[in-house]
Amino acid sequence: MEQERVQERTDRVIDCGNAVCVIGAGPGGLSAARALKGMKLPYEQFERHSDVGGIWDMHNPGSPIYESAHFISSRDLSGFIGFPMPKSYPDYPTNQQILSYVRSYADAFGLREAIRFNTPVRDVRKDHDGKWVVTLGDGGRRRYLAVICATGCNWDPNMPEIKGHFNGEIRHSVTFKSSDEFDGKRVMIVGAGNSGADIACDAAARADKAYISMRRGYHFIPKHLFGLPADQVGESGPQLPIWIARPVMGMLLKMFTGDLTRFGLPKPDHRLFESHPLLNSQLLHHLQHGNIAVKPDISHYDGDDVVFKDGSREALDLVIYATGYKWSCKYAGEYFEWRGGRPQLYLSMFSRDHRNLFGIGYVETNSSAYKLFDTEAFMIAAYLRDQLDNPGKDSPFDALIASDDPDLSGGLKFVKSQRHEVYLEAHALKSYLKRLRKKMGWPELSESYYDDLRNSVAASRPAAGLRAAA
Repeated sequence: MEQERVQERTDRVIDCGNAVCVIGAGPGGLSAARALKGMKLPYEQFERHSDVGGIWDMHNPGSPIYESAHFISSRDLSGFIGFPMPKSYPDYPTNQQILSYVRSYADAFGLREAIRFNTPVRDVRKDHDGKWVVTLGDGGRRRYLAVICATGCNWDPNMPEIKGHFNGEIRHSVTFKSSDEFDGKRVMIVGAGNSGADIACDAAARADKAYISMRRGYHFIPKHLFGLPADQVGESGPQLPIWIARPVMGMLLKMFTGDLTRFGLPKPDHRLFESHPLLNSQLLHHLQHGNIAVKPDISHYDGDDVVFKDGSREALDLVIYATGYKWSCKYAGEYFEWRGGRPQLYLSMFSRDHRNLFGIGYVETNSSAYKLFDTEAFMIAAYLRDQLDNPGKDSPFDALIASDDPDLSGGLKFVKSQRHEVYLEAHALKSYLKRLRKKMGWPELSESYYDDLRNSVAASRPAAGLRAAA
């Protein structure tokens, strides 16, 4: 009998009409939920974990967060639109503070009520009528007008293949949680992204010996310039064209950091802003004090030793690959066009080939992620609202999705790498989206746009409490 019930649930598809399916309840998924709710669009949301927060809940299986992780952009520029981070937070909040902030965002806008927790999505399929059938982890199937994929990019570790045998331990940074893990060990971090630099600092403070292996040089930007968070300095004045901004920032960096090759760091093989800079002051401190040393790219392993491409070698106990993540969307990946390991989406969010399939967060940029998520979500919601308000009519935006190819580089020539396949300059993207919304006659996103929604949620809480007490 139980088997028959399971089979019936699997075979039967529940039609959810014009509702939208949001997959994931991390920051991107919550942005999508608020935008849909704000435009009075029906939706359902699924989250495989037990609460909102996504990667910022360090206890979620597969989360890349470690104890010392802090937000990489500053407090005042990084909050959701219309919901700033508390002023009591430091300039660069801790991972615990970010998790608390994300959860307070969900509460403030009443987003939990539409989320089904502990409910993974197994599969997404396009139906014969262009709608989307979503199969849940328990076998249940539901049909939606649209699907928003907001499960993020940091769940599938990228492990490079290096020849030879190593007697020590090799791990990906996703397994790293605490600097205690380095006590009494000779440690090397491979990779110099912002997480790699952070973990290298933990190794510098706790390991017997610490190294960082870097394939290329990077431009370092201190977390503070003139006593202010570095990104605030960049945003506080007028938006300068790149041919002015680059030499101005380059001059400031020379004043603040000088020639970093004297600490063993390789010289960058690209100009400033052509790749993600390293926003880190601690690593420079540890290099200046000899707590960590820089090594080149690995050639191969040889028993207890790691052999480098310059011929040098070091005997090590632990190697941690901070080599990023393979971007994936396992439940709907076949519907995306992938190039260089990155999905090719119009404006980083709209599928060009499959109507009403969207992604949030599948982009690399030089701006605060949460404001970008909000901007993406608002654009998607406006497009869906337009469809429901004008049923049976072709939207002029569909033609743009199919053929529009704007230059959103902001005048930058990015390094040719996998990471930069979908890199967009944030100001160029936001300006273009604003022009598109005006052209389509869609509403404009402002800091006060969601005030009515937030106020209505707040007003309903005392009444709900009285009903519960009665």
